[in-house]
Amino acid sequence: MKKIVEVVQQVAPTDITVLITGESGVGKEIIAKAIHAASQRNKKSLITVNSGAIPEGIIESELFGHERGSFTGAAGERKGYFELADNGTIFLDEIGEMPLSTQVKLLRILENGEFLRVGSSTARRVNVRVIAATNKDLQVEVRNNRFRSDLYFRLRSVNIVIPPLRNRTEDIPVLFKAFVEELSAKNNVKFGGISDDGTQVLKSYHWPGNVRELRNVVESMLVLESGKYLQADDARKYLREYRQPANEVRNLPMITGKSVEQAERELILRALLEIKADIVDLKNALHEHSIVIANVVQQANDPMAIQPDSSLSLTEMEHKLIAEALLRFKGNRRAAARALNISERTLYRKIKEYDLE
Repeated sequence: MKKIVEVVQQVAPTDITVLITGESGVGKEIIAKAIHAASQRNKKSLITVNSGAIPEGIIESELFGHERGSFTGAAGERKGYFELADNGTIFLDEIGEMPLSTQVKLLRILENGEFLRVGSSTARRVNVRVIAATNKDLQVEVRNNRFRSDLYFRLRSVNIVIPPLRNRTEDIPVLFKAFVEELSAKNNVKFGGISDDGTQVLKSYHWPGNVRELRNVVESMLVLESGKYLQADDARKYLREYRQPANEVRNLPMITGKSVEQAERELILRALLEIKADIVDLKNALHEHSIVIANVVQQANDPMAIQPDSSLSLTEMEHKLIAEALLRFKGNRRAAARALNISERTLYRKIKEYDLE
């Protein structure tokens, strides 16, 4: 992370295009904001655009604007995000989700600053610094013809790769402290501290949601354990690896010294936080399933590849692929993880999940 900060300091004063890559939740937008804040454009706007959240049918209008009458519902002309970011910075998050047709027009802006509004034949110019981010491997996307190679090489003038939180455990206590200070002030709650064992539990957790998940855990702890000195067991309650299964009976907390209204609010808040955690778990599980299967399918032409069976469910297919990889490489987990194109940590967790030891 110190090296990343050094790179940020080096590239920020320039107008060079930056590509930020890393898993979901590692803090790519924070790096983009840091680059803009340290740049000569920091007096102008930083416009953030989630490319994956805009429907394909309107993304060009959103990015480049449109003229009146250019399509049904276009009652007047409209500036796009690039015009709004003129002389400033535009952060294109989830750039790997951008349609190929839009990628062509983005490349033109990167090359000469020119673009056309939807429905216009008049070229316009903007002076915008572009920072892009993705959690996808764009080299793989290029090979599969889902991302233009010329745009990829143009974007990655500088590529900042942010490692997942599980690979930089020494950052966890520092981030934990920073989030405590921020969120305790925001929520007007007192933090009673955390034991060394509690900190060790946090450091040993694999953090599939990365820094974003850590921030959510800290917020839950602060609100629900207000003023309490947290032990290891307290920390485990908020980590999905140790969380009580949903089908077990949950005992409602005994609340004393509080009004009925306050107690009800805390119970509702706890329920909402648990629902939120369950949604994060579901998203991470689906993401891990798709990574394992998509990467194996991608290697289908390789004679050493493990072939998926379309008659199986997603979970059964993943179980079968991992079991076959372990068998093929005679239990060598590093080789199996490499063949499946997943991390060894993910493979260890899946082995335990499917009882393949």
